[in-house]
Amino acid sequence: METLDWQGWFTLGVIFLVLVAMIRGIAAPDFVMIAGLITLGLAGVLSPEETFVGFANPAMATVAALFVLSAAMRETGALEITLGRLYGKAKSELSGMVRTLPVLAGLSGFLNNAPIVAMMTPLVIDWCRRNRIAPSRVLIPLSYSTILGSSCTVIGTSVTLMVVGLVAQSDMEPMTLFEVAPVGVPITLVGLLYLIFIAPRILPERIDPASDVGNKRREYTVAMLVEDDCALIDQSIEDAGLRDLPGLFLFEIRRSDETIRNVGPSEVIHGGDHLVFAGVVSTIVDLQRIRGLVPIDDDDLPARGSSRHRLTEAVISRSSPLVNRTLKAANFRTMYNAAVIAVHRNGERVQGKLGQIVLNAGDTLVFQATSNFAERHRNSPDFYLVSEVEDSHSPEHEKAWLAIGVFALMVVLAATEVVPIAIGAFVASGILMTMRCITGQMARKSVQLHVLVVIAAGLGIASAIEKTGAATAIAHLLVSQSEAFGALAILATVYLLTNVMAEMLHHNASAAIMFPIAVAAANEAGVDPRSFIIAVTLGAQLSFSSPVAYQTHLLVYGPGGYRFTDFVKVGLPLNLICAAIALYVIPIVWPF
Repeated sequence: METLDWQGWFTLGVIFLVLVAMIRGIAAPDFVMIAGLITLGLAGVLSPEETFVGFANPAMATVAALFVLSAAMRETGALEITLGRLYGKAKSELSGMVRTLPVLAGLSGFLNNAPIVAMMTPLVIDWCRRNRIAPSRVLIPLSYSTILGSSCTVIGTSVTLMVVGLVAQSDMEPMTLFEVAPVGVPITLVGLLYLIFIAPRILPERIDPASDVGNKRREYTVAMLVEDDCALIDQSIEDAGLRDLPGLFLFEIRRSDETIRNVGPSEVIHGGDHLVFAGVVSTIVDLQRIRGLVPIDDDDLPARGSSRHRLTEAVISRSSPLVNRTLKAANFRTMYNAAVIAVHRNGERVQGKLGQIVLNAGDTLVFQATSNFAERHRNSPDFYLVSEVEDSHSPEHEKAWLAIGVFALMVVLAATEVVPIAIGAFVASGILMTMRCITGQMARKSVQLHVLVVIAAGLGIASAIEKTGAATAIAHLLVSQSEAFGALAILATVYLLTNVMAEMLHHNASAAIMFPIAVAAANEAGVDPRSFIIAVTLGAQLSFSSPVAYQTHLLVYGPGGYRFTDFVKVGLPLNLICAAIALYVIPIVWPF
């Protein structure tokens, strides 16, 4: 450490302050990280080019494109007909994790884990809302399971791919596809057992604000038509997931001339049924995302929306021509080019069919309208208040298989290295936008800028610690202290140091910095460096106790309502479990 100049010490000080600020929750991770990066630039530790080099990194661009891809998969309903089926009839945390985590771990061995987590996150949140489970109980296991599974092959994550390149660059024997499997498989199996049976005792339970509806929000009655291609046909109410939804209650089924009240959980859904729900507007949004389930307007006709239509709420004014008239008599559909699907009055939902309700001043209407309705009628004397319901457009279900095909083709081409993942992700996003699977506005909205800022800033800070020699000085100091205790002690030091650096900075940066140090340490100890290379690979990859260590952690950080300390409490034990298995198995498979 005495070889460090002022820049090295300054860099270590900035990193310490960044970590303290994040642990104490002083500001959002993206603000803290960018502040640390700019501080290094202001001090002259990094040049302007080095300060912002992370923003030009292909990894950041890839994540941005994957956000758009996952949004397109959701907007077309493709997620619901693929990964959404993983949950099946699962109703509890345990059954949900048993059904999903092993499958996701297996997939992540061959697919990049970021798109898997990006695609699964909204599905997990939807499943949690339907089953009254806090998303914070399952999103960390989602991220962790994909990281565990990616340790079984050398194409599962960018860390192993980078190490493969470093091995080739050093003229060593190339790494095979399943070279890390002998240690990756047991780590994955034990790690999944920890996530399913032990982690739930540590995970926080933070209520999803969207599910805490109670009586504080406007409640509507809405009838939904079960079309002939609906995915819910021949399922019971309970199996279809329509019973005891948060903020939603199915109280009636209209079937031909029959009306079924006090609907039981075993009642089977038929094509042509009118399902009558009482719920808040956000639950109506959830209902219309189900393929073949569409709201019914005042003419008892389906009010089909599209990506151009939005649910809109409007309060009828005293001067409105709608007052003391029914929707049909007022010719609402022709007058406003919109279809009313629900009415709310004086804190209570209005009973009866829409077409028979005589409207009063102060009634709140929910209707399907074009996306510019709120803007056009914001100052209209007919309404006191007009507001568009967020994310209320209907999915383009007919384009779901197109989205699935484009995404699958991108994965295959990237996995076979025909097309780099960064280029393939942008091309696939462009195709889906061209085919109207997602609009440009939705694509821009889907990109989570705060995640990209953290990734780019982390790469810049990693560049600083490598450039100033701080990382090398620390690594040599720790390795020299363990050399007297034998090769296993050096191996453990290399693994743990790599793991700590991955938690502090970026997993790719820690692998790049530690690779030459690990090889040099193995050569000094007179042992085969292969075992040390595997230790660096896994130490950099299996980092769970910091949300900034891995992009999949960042993907679930906000939606789960997590704090920095949540990852420490759940991830640190998993770090230690993985380290113990790795340090036991590596010397057996790759003897010194």
